Amino acid sequence: MRAVVQRVSRASVAVDGETIGHIGQGLVVLLGVGHGDTSTEARRLAEKIAHLRIFADEQGKFNRSAREVGAAALVVSQFTLYADARKGRRPSFIEAAPPELAEPLVGEFIEALRSWGLVVGTGRFGAMMQVELVNDGPVTIVLDTAEL
Repeated sequence: MRAVVQRVSRASVAVDGETIGHIGQGLVVLLGVGHGDTSTEARRLAEKIAHLRIFADEQGKFNRSAREVGAAALVVSQFTLYADARKGRRPSFIEAAPPELAEPLVGEFIEALRSWGLVVGTGRFGAMMQVELVNDGPVTIVLDTAEL
């Protein structure tokens, strides 16, 4: 699984002009599922993100996690995180898992985040979505379970 994690002061996701998920302070997680990913990767990545110390303490240092500051998460599935643009001009998405594998794993990831105490908003799997966010910092972290 791959995730782009952005610390935000607020974020929302809309489908067909209707806001379906929104958060205040927290994390936007753009989440991609690859071939071979399992529940194990979903749970491991959720734990990593819930405990990732990217929120400031009283001294302004990254010493607090989303759990510690009561931050929320907005999870948006994004198969394009598995784009391969090394050849030609059109990216290949062959490494992205098919929807029948990816959708349940996105759901497991969301439930795992909730089990760590985060309030989680979501996009809609497979839909064309408009994501708005205010990146706080900016802070953006890229995670891949193949490297954790």
